[in-house]
Amino acid sequence: MHPRVFYGWVVVAIAFVTMAIGVNARTSFSLLFAPILDEFGWERGITAAAFSMGFLVSASFTPFLGGWMDRHGPRLVIPVGVVAMSAGLALAPFVSRPWHLYLTLGVLVSCGSVVVGYTGHSFFLPNWFVRRRGVALGLAFSGVGVGAIALFPWLQAMILGAGWRTACWAMAGVLLVLVPLNALFQRLRPEEIGLAPDGDQRRPMASDARYASNVVDPAWVAVEWTLARAIRTSRFWWVFGAFFTSLFAWYAVQVHQTKYLIEVGYAPVTAAYALGFVGLAGVGGQIGLGHLSDRIGREWVWTIACVGYVSCYGILLIMREYPSPALLYAMVAAQGLIGHGMSSVYGAIPAELFQGKHYGSVFGVLSLAASAGAGTGPWVTGVLYDRTGSYVVAFWLAIAFSAASVLCIWLAGPRKVRAVAGRVPARR
Repeated sequence: MHPRVFYGWVVVAIAFVTMAIGVNARTSFSLLFAPILDEFGWERGITAAAFSMGFLVSASFTPFLGGWMDRHGPRLVIPVGVVAMSAGLALAPFVSRPWHLYLTLGVLVSCGSVVVGYTGHSFFLPNWFVRRRGVALGLAFSGVGVGAIALFPWLQAMILGAGWRTACWAMAGVLLVLVPLNALFQRLRPEEIGLAPDGDQRRPMASDARYASNVVDPAWVAVEWTLARAIRTSRFWWVFGAFFTSLFAWYAVQVHQTKYLIEVGYAPVTAAYALGFVGLAGVGGQIGLGHLSDRIGREWVWTIACVGYVSCYGILLIMREYPSPALLYAMVAAQGLIGHGMSSVYGAIPAELFQGKHYGSVFGVLSLAASAGAGTGPWVTGVLYDRTGSYVVAFWLAIAFSAASVLCIWLAGPRKVRAVAGRVPARR
């Protein structure tokens, strides 16, 4: 078999490494949060807003990111994001005012991470797979978990031993490894090297039963989905709502988790390992739930993941009174093994609803909701803590948003447009 048939998995492997380093460079804000608070004495809401500010600013360019990816490809766009992140981390040690933090760890790191992370990869990874789309995305995104357990204990040890500034410079240097890796080997579409999705050596015709047989709603699929057409549908706005609410819950806990665990009685190193093990548990969740989504459907996996976040927040609330190791393990499993499995269908759902040559622009606007949710969650959580003196109200709000996200994704109904491979009747 020609080696090019395997190139789809090369794309996945490069995405795995990029996610392992790039996404965790952004998540390291959770480890930096406590020493920055201790040094400068700023309010928690003001400090957490740096993380939120980056996501909210990134929302202004996310709708255009799909077009940039279609024109220039990941070989150029992803390295630009890497350089922005590295610059933000390298400049962060010089901060002395909150707005300095907003510009460095906020705007530069968060905006770069949108390109390097889940959103940037969701623009092109679905192009490479149809039958195994869920498991391919799950494998690529599981790099976040492997990188978390490798990087976070190292970063926490560096913060405790050499200070948070040295940790920022070290992470900035590690990031630059991703520039040549993506510039040399990444590809936008399989057609660029004479392949079709799933590693086929020819481009399937519209009549090819393997690709047409999963269509449930031919009239919907026949539409050439431009952004203007998509935003006039209720499905678009249900996905928009699902993205906002789910990312609100995801990042609210991710930013505040380390500080919260330290305050309820866990050692700083234990809290850092917990953050790392959440990512590591996400490896199994993303691969396992990605594979499951190819069998039972995207809505079910989205529901399972949201239940994971509801459980995570519930356990964190119980920890206020009973900070036991068992509850820590349960929280890690709920958030990582179950909740992080959501990422395996994050790109698959809009691709199956609005697949086509304008998909980039449609997904770009949907990602605006994700960025807004990711940015709002940590900020609102910090503000509610400053107002109430605890995380209780904020955690209950995240639970409500997780439940709302489930409702939104079922109303969007990707199963009513294209069936996953496990739901396609066998050919006789």
